[in-house]
Amino acid sequence: MIAMRAQFFALVLQAGIATAGQPAGSGDWANYLGDEERSHYSSLAQINKSNVGQLLPAWEYKTGVFGEMQCNPLIIAGVLYGVTGDGQVFALDASNGVEQWRFMPPGERSHQTLRGLAFWEDGADRRILCAMGSSLVALDAATGRLIETFGDRGWVSLKAGLGEEAQDRWVVSTTPGTVFEDLIIMPTRVSERANAAPGYIQAFNIRSGDLEWVFRTIPLPGDPGSETWSSEALTNPEIGGANSWAGMALDSARGLVFAPTGSAAPDFWGGNRPGQNLFANCLLALDARTGELKWHYQFVHHDIWDRDLPAPPNLLRVRRGSVMIDAVAQVTKSGFIFVFDRETGALLFPVDEVPAPQSSLAGEIAWPTQPVPQLPAPFTRQSLEVDDIGRLAPDRAQLQAVFRAAQTERFAPFNETETILFPGFDGGAEWGGAAVDPGGVLYVNANEMAWVARLRKTPRAVESDELSAGARQYRLFCSACHGEERQGIAASQVPALVDVSSHLSRAEIAMVIRAGKGMMPGFSALPGADLQVLLDYLLNQEKVEGPPKDSTKASQPDSSIETPYELAGYVRFVDQNGYPAINPPWGTLTAIDLNTGEHRWQIPLGAFKTLSDQGHPPTGTENYGGPIVTEGGLLFIAASKDGMFRAFDKTTGQLLWEYALPAPGFATPATYQVGSKQFVVVAAGGGKLGTAKGDSYIAFSLP
Repeated sequence: MIAMRAQFFALVLQAGIATAGQPAGSGDWANYLGDEERSHYSSLAQINKSNVGQLLPAWEYKTGVFGEMQCNPLIIAGVLYGVTGDGQVFALDASNGVEQWRFMPPGERSHQTLRGLAFWEDGADRRILCAMGSSLVALDAATGRLIETFGDRGWVSLKAGLGEEAQDRWVVSTTPGTVFEDLIIMPTRVSERANAAPGYIQAFNIRSGDLEWVFRTIPLPGDPGSETWSSEALTNPEIGGANSWAGMALDSARGLVFAPTGSAAPDFWGGNRPGQNLFANCLLALDARTGELKWHYQFVHHDIWDRDLPAPPNLLRVRRGSVMIDAVAQVTKSGFIFVFDRETGALLFPVDEVPAPQSSLAGEIAWPTQPVPQLPAPFTRQSLEVDDIGRLAPDRAQLQAVFRAAQTERFAPFNETETILFPGFDGGAEWGGAAVDPGGVLYVNANEMAWVARLRKTPRAVESDELSAGARQYRLFCSACHGEERQGIAASQVPALVDVSSHLSRAEIAMVIRAGKGMMPGFSALPGADLQVLLDYLLNQEKVEGPPKDSTKASQPDSSIETPYELAGYVRFVDQNGYPAINPPWGTLTAIDLNTGEHRWQIPLGAFKTLSDQGHPPTGTENYGGPIVTEGGLLFIAASKDGMFRAFDKTTGQLLWEYALPAPGFATPATYQVGSKQFVVVAAGGGKLGTAKGDSYIAFSLP
């Protein structure tokens, strides 16, 4: 296979296939997820159902940075713009993968995982915009150099419109902004703990970097929506979040931007924010020029499950009788799809407010109902029974005992006993989102993974003599992901920190804690003294003489004075072999007709070779990254843990082609045309779910 690929690359170069610099056209992939409507759709049809089986690698670009890449690249006028695993931006000749330029962030800036880039042009002024750490950066698309007239010599703070109290809090953006006229409207990631920055939506002027407007997703007292919060919550600096991290869709003709938001912070305890909590967990239709709210819909009331909206909505047209309606569809972590009239926000399918259980924890007031659509039918299972547990597991009896002892009711508030959350924290739908075609059919990949959730008392609720100062800091900031004994969480592929000193220096560990890395948030507000205490603990250098000292009494950057509970950890429900503890499918791909609300087909997405070799049919795997659909009748998707890149018949779901990537492609692919040749490209970085790491962008074409 290696020799064949090398021979094919040589033939491609000898043929002199199309050079970069051609005029932009319909063959471009000029926006994140294909277009401003986030359709994931291309009108290209050179590669189609009749010939897709002949696809071969055309070129491979090795970034030199191994690890997870979630980037859906841009291809404009023969140039591909992408991002490495550590946030370096590059430009390639899209016909052959030859690098044209690369921009590496200077200094010790945080390196968050980036899912893509934004592009803007006015004549010869062509700019690439992306986030780096807590800044928005503008680069010259031709050279990769900073645009010196943008903000502070090319840099603008993503905290500009968040208020004074947010300036020392963690704010980044992993998803590209939405460009409208001379504005870029930015999504942000903030902490999910107490004392998070507010997730206000901000629009910046692309020419100057000036802040143009701000929409407050957590209203000020007296603002619309403030009646859905307690007055104490609206003035409590610990309450933050409600951020639009997943990205947005744009109806440029109407001047409307559609922004999905996440939960208020802290995520899992809402006792200090009673009420419905607008505008968290909403789809917001905003005037793209001014930020004025046109309409909104809330998908989860008073979220205490981290049910953020996971992906940009899709804009499409659907038929009702003889009438075509401009619609917007939003997928959710719960496996639901909500469909609205784009102009008015009216629901296009009925939605019921179903009763939801109350919390058993004193102080927590769960909302009494939650919305559930009648149509379309969910694209994931909505409940589990004991017979749904462990059909393939050698330890089935033990898994079923765990299930019987846990809470399993839908919308059950978490407490100090275990709850089986299904679909789990990573969906249902996840950040890869859905694709739609001009016929009104939506295609969505989903995770059918159960997670085990449990709340525990926060360090402030634990007696001070139970933990050393370093252990308290570790529990406060690190243990939910890395385990209470620094052992990591193997089922969630979170690394252990027991021997962190073997591969990172004290200064390097400090930088990661401060700035974050990849998908790990940073704790920029952690006072210096507390940081040193935490570093001593992680490096086994803590000196404890006599009764442990409580350093958190002096300073509490992630204040939990009014937050008595926190999540004990992000734990997947798996069997002793590491497979999901529920019966397959564990990952699916579904086609849903949004004209009628009916499913057209559903198939497992991905397989485990060990199980296939034992004669089991494909089980599906966890998957991250979305699909694209084409006029050629194809659906392309990587995403699965097994590292395959696949093409399906979009009409039937039949597998037509697959290719083993050098590392899994946890990214949404793109398709484009240079000269007379169509390509399909995907980033293959692996690294997630315990998979091998890679550093490649691989483009495929017909021979």
